[in-house]
Amino acid sequence: MCKLNGKTAIITGATSGIGKATAILFAQEGAKVVLTGRRQDRGAEVAASIAAEGGICQFIQTDHTDPEACAHLVEQTLANYGRIDILFNNAGIVTSGTAETVTEEDWQKTLAINVTAVWRMSRLVIPIMRKQGNGVIVHNGSDWAVVGARDALPYAVSKGAVAQMTRSMALDHAHEGIRVNAICPGDTFVERWLEKGYFEDSDPVTREQAQTESALGIPLKRFADPLEIAKAVLFLASEDSSFVTGHLLLVDGGNTAQ
Repeated sequence: MCKLNGKTAIITGATSGIGKATAILFAQEGAKVVLTGRRQDRGAEVAASIAAEGGICQFIQTDHTDPEACAHLVEQTLANYGRIDILFNNAGIVTSGTAETVTEEDWQKTLAINVTAVWRMSRLVIPIMRKQGNGVIVHNGSDWAVVGARDALPYAVSKGAVAQMTRSMALDHAHEGIRVNAICPGDTFVERWLEKGYFEDSDPVTREQAQTESALGIPLKRFADPLEIAKAVLFLASEDSSFVTGHLLLVDGGNTAQ
């Protein structure tokens, strides 16, 4: 059964990892998918792979720290498909540092991408969803949105803000038929681990090193696969969760249960 037939979905940061897996899954479930990201080559590749399988997909290169670019993305989606049913605010960065060591640049960059861009995209689609009488917004949070984190202050603060944005937006817009929830993944094996390690400024790691490290602290003794997270996003985006709003769905292998 196609759970998203007739729906149009915007997925930010969809050129790799969780965003890419979610875009592919949404297309398989019948949605018209609009992908965003900063890398044209990767975005075109993902869109082409979805189209080759019969999905309806478009890539629009977008820097979500640019208000005009975000507005263009929403306007273009509406012009092409006539509606916006789902927004998955997935784009984000992971930065390290304590209160003493984090730089001004990293602090501002993290908040700009992980918090302000999430608000900006939500602000743009809410009037459209209100006019339609329904809509779903899913934010990508983190298990670090609900527990403390060592040497990751800017990232943890940004995801804590996303958690509060989720709850508050849900209350503000429930009466308009707009549901707002957040997926809170634990460690997930994405391409970034091989390119940069866990944080933006750390050394690259091999798949074996990453899996060994995850087994030390996660009760299920492994990383999540991006598709496992995408399936949880699908639950929040579909009618399977029709009475769920303001919820932080932890998909973390038991990490926050410890």
